[in-house]
Amino acid sequence: MNRGRAVIAAMCAAHVLTMVGVFAFPALLPTFAAVWELTNTEAGWIAGIFFAGYALGVPVLVALTDRHDARTIYLAGAGLAALASAGFAVLASGFWTALGFRALAGFALAATFMPGLRVLIDRYDGPRQSRAVALYTSSFSLGTALSFLAAGTVAERFGWPAAFVVAAAAAAGAAVIVLALAPVRREVRVRDGWLLDFRPVFANRGAMGYILGYGIHCWELFVLRSWMVAFLAFALALPANSLGGDAVAPTTVATLSGLVAVVASIAGNELCVRYGRRAVIRRVMLASSAMACAMGFAAGLPYLAVAALMLMYTALIQLDSAAFTAGAVAAAEPGRQGATMAVHSLIGFGGGFVGPLVFGWSLDVTGGGVAIASWGAAFAVVGVIGLLGPLALRLVPAPLPPMSRR
Repeated sequence: MNRGRAVIAAMCAAHVLTMVGVFAFPALLPTFAAVWELTNTEAGWIAGIFFAGYALGVPVLVALTDRHDARTIYLAGAGLAALASAGFAVLASGFWTALGFRALAGFALAATFMPGLRVLIDRYDGPRQSRAVALYTSSFSLGTALSFLAAGTVAERFGWPAAFVVAAAAAAGAAVIVLALAPVRREVRVRDGWLLDFRPVFANRGAMGYILGYGIHCWELFVLRSWMVAFLAFALALPANSLGGDAVAPTTVATLSGLVAVVASIAGNELCVRYGRRAVIRRVMLASSAMACAMGFAAGLPYLAVAALMLMYTALIQLDSAAFTAGAVAAAEPGRQGATMAVHSLIGFGGGFVGPLVFGWSLDVTGGGVAIASWGAAFAVVGVIGLLGPLALRLVPAPLPPMSRR
């Protein structure tokens, strides 16, 4: 394995390990809702606060990668992720304590996700960098699958605290992997100035088109990942829908969803290379919005059909995930990649915070999520929001030079 491939493999593996705790709460949401007697809005807060913690930390942490080796930031983030998961396992006992530890875990992800991408691109500048970015960002979905699988499997056998202990150990393992990478010095440095001066990024229409679209994408994506298990549990509990539940439990579907997302993310980037990033993203977002408007109302179908539709919906949402990030990286000014990724993550995960919260609130105001119509309305809100994505792409100049060539 050459040096470039080794770096890609190392960073993807580390990223997957730091992801083990990210979706542990959504994976076990029905359990926590029952044990802690949470409302849908409270559950939405706990699911969404993770991404608020991420959004709070990402402007500073990612912008720092323009001035310092991102490896150092990543190591601190992996350590914090381990502490946050361990703290949740030992001390979380209800809404407020869970809220605090999940916010801390989100802040930790801000120090690993995009800084990890910077670790990668600072050490791999080959002609196929777009594919390297796609592989790294798609490992987010592989980590998602592992997060749902580990949480569901471990909690079933040893209880929910054990699931978070495993997540803490995985984050520590990620730190060991990244520690083995050599430090690096970048040739291009950002001009002196205030660290959080993002005005040049906001003035970059090409980058901002992808960044704003990514915010809408993350709204959709993290609603799906935060509420998928709860929605499938609702569908499975309907009187006529028990068939298949033993073989394909909601957490199993969520795990499969993460694996589907890996393939969809990489395939979506390849479609963008061949047919043009803007055109592919626009069509994908319109299709996912249409499916969102129908998804909630499909709960009354046979459970296996609902599960299959959920996997299809996952694929549609994920097709443009890597494309948004690759587009923002390609449009970034030299020396401002860190600042561009900071704004990209801030707006993206800001949408990731608001989306699950609004979804939970939508359930509460439409009957509490005890009827199909309530879930249908909540998903329809997601579909309407998704229509804003293609509008954001109007900011991107055409044609945009590709990041790589075949």
